[in-house]
Amino acid sequence: MRRNKQNDAKPRSKGTALRKLQPTCKLPTGAVLRQLTASESQRLRLRVVELLECVYTPDFARSNAETRFAPRAASRQSGTPRLVSRRPGSGGEKNPPNLTREQEAELFLEFNYARYRMMAILQAHAGKRLTAAATRELLKWDQVALDVRDEIVQANLGLVPSMVERSRLTGVDFSELISEGQLALLRSVDKFDVSRGFKFSTYACRAILTSISRAVALMARHRAQFPTEYDPSLQKGDSIETRREDVEARCMQELGSIWTDNAADLTTTERMILAERFGMKRDGRKSSSDPKTLREVAEVFGVTKERVRQIQNRALAKLRTALDEQVFAA
Repeated sequence: MRRNKQNDAKPRSKGTALRKLQPTCKLPTGAVLRQLTASESQRLRLRVVELLECVYTPDFARSNAETRFAPRAASRQSGTPRLVSRRPGSGGEKNPPNLTREQEAELFLEFNYARYRMMAILQAHAGKRLTAAATRELLKWDQVALDVRDEIVQANLGLVPSMVERSRLTGVDFSELISEGQLALLRSVDKFDVSRGFKFSTYACRAILTSISRAVALMARHRAQFPTEYDPSLQKGDSIETRREDVEARCMQELGSIWTDNAADLTTTERMILAERFGMKRDGRKSSSDPKTLREVAEVFGVTKERVRQIQNRALAKLRTALDEQVFAA
């Protein structure tokens, strides 16, 4: 019998293991969504569709687990910020803390416990709509997980340039390798099992090197198919658009001259109709009055709307013929 994905969040052994859950719950009602900020709404929509993982530890199911593994959640509820202990002399914001093995284990347990609680909420609402209380709880644990992951990444961010330099790859953009390494570092945080006794840097370095090597192989394959590098000068030019703009400007200038000199041999009635219809002065420039509709012009001259339309079309045809002779026949 095929195992349901929802059951992956439950412990199947006494040891740790990577658990996965594909959410099937639905977003809460519109009234609940309107109470959320834009950031919270975006995080909630990701949580109900993205695959969620956590390294499960049997201690997560104990009654005192929240006290042991979730000090951030407790400080968030009490409003008191949690101060993370750091090794003396580790530096401030510019120099991320050099975590000890104990501090690192504490952070990873806290990170995975937050994700475990998220999986429990999503599993409890499988196929159902999230309630307001469940939504608040889910967002709370999601924020805890994000905060802890950011702290782990900041403490190990120096691994990425070190591994890029150690790889000694040439012919590849350094920034692209850095981007691949940082993505590998984020994926490593999600899958690292601290209970195995290794330092996170040992696991992350291997993952970063593997990701960089795979990215270089893909780049080499791409170059084999497309040997020409991207060159902005080879992109489509704007000569057609520039030429069209020049023609339009010339047409407008010639049209003004045709109107002013009456080169199209317009009758007095035709000039008056066009002047009222399009708000033109005698010299061809736009007048201060707004253009009128066919009905409004018909009321001014005391004729039908259809008659105004006929006179207008005949006058425009004359202007078009005169414009073609002066612009395009030149």
